[in-house]
Amino acid sequence: MSAGSVALVVTEEIAIPSWDLYELSIPCTVFGKPQPDLSDHWYDFRLCSAYGGDGAYGDDGAGVADTGLTVRTPYGLDDIVGADTVIVTSVPDACVEEGRPLPDGLTAALRRAYDGGARMVSLCTGAFALAEAGLLDGRRATAHWMHTAQLAARYPKVEVDDSVLYVDDGDVLTSAGVSAGLDLCLHLVRRDLGAHVANQLARRMVVPAHRPGGQAQFIDLSVPATDDEGLGPVLDWARARLDRPLTVDDLARRAAMSPRTLYRRLQAATGTTPLQWLLNQRLARAQSLLESTAAPIDKIAELSGLGTANNLRHHFLKQVGVSPGDYRRAFGAGAANR
Repeated sequence: MSAGSVALVVTEEIAIPSWDLYELSIPCTVFGKPQPDLSDHWYDFRLCSAYGGDGAYGDDGAGVADTGLTVRTPYGLDDIVGADTVIVTSVPDACVEEGRPLPDGLTAALRRAYDGGARMVSLCTGAFALAEAGLLDGRRATAHWMHTAQLAARYPKVEVDDSVLYVDDGDVLTSAGVSAGLDLCLHLVRRDLGAHVANQLARRMVVPAHRPGGQAQFIDLSVPATDDEGLGPVLDWARARLDRPLTVDDLARRAAMSPRTLYRRLQAATGTTPLQWLLNQRLARAQSLLESTAAPIDKIAELSGLGTANNLRHHFLKQVGVSPGDYRRAFGAGAANR
């Protein structure tokens, strides 16, 4: 199984701002470093400059300018065409705030890559580049909440959602800013190589293994879910009992609080409701079982607390995008037993 090729587009010519460097480094870290103990076939990664791949900035790979950094790469825009996945991180602030044109040839190259079958991805204000190329027309998309109003006003054909971490629309995916880009990149690894690989990679990076795309961008962390006197113990208790019927009342009693208080505190800490949190945990358990066991689908539905095989298939298709059987064929260690 091959993870495919990833082309990361650098849209700043020189002096990349330090804020944008974080988002640029995320796909470099996730896709650019082979993990042979996790997968025999990691990604073929290339860094592509929107200003050509002539190596004009020296021979050491990166140079320091007056502010920020300048990245040197042998790859240009022509090299994104033919990649399996194309990622655009933040575009220059002047393109967002002042309407300055994007780098010459960028939108045409993005359209050629998409027409060639590439999966198109944006992090933060990279959505402006996909929108300018017409790739978000008629689609739901997101960006950093500080820029979603500008995105919606400039590109009225795009259905802009300012409340979510990322949007997976199949062959076009967009994320909010900063750490939400990491959530989306790990989501892509999960799609390509399975939940086990994504979870282990997240563990190495010391980040949450899976924050669903629908989780809110705005999360009040004043009541952290890991507080020993708060929600941490009850969430651990629930994870250990996913094969049993669990209700919001059960969790509230365990936490010694009212259902309304539990709802408010869990949503503040995780950005999701108690019932959606339980469903996310059950689906994650089902993914793990599909990858690591040959148990029948109805048994996996039982062990993950989803009840019946039909119920598992319904929620799995809705959230993961494929059937449990197809997921097992792609990522399971043994033959499917449906």
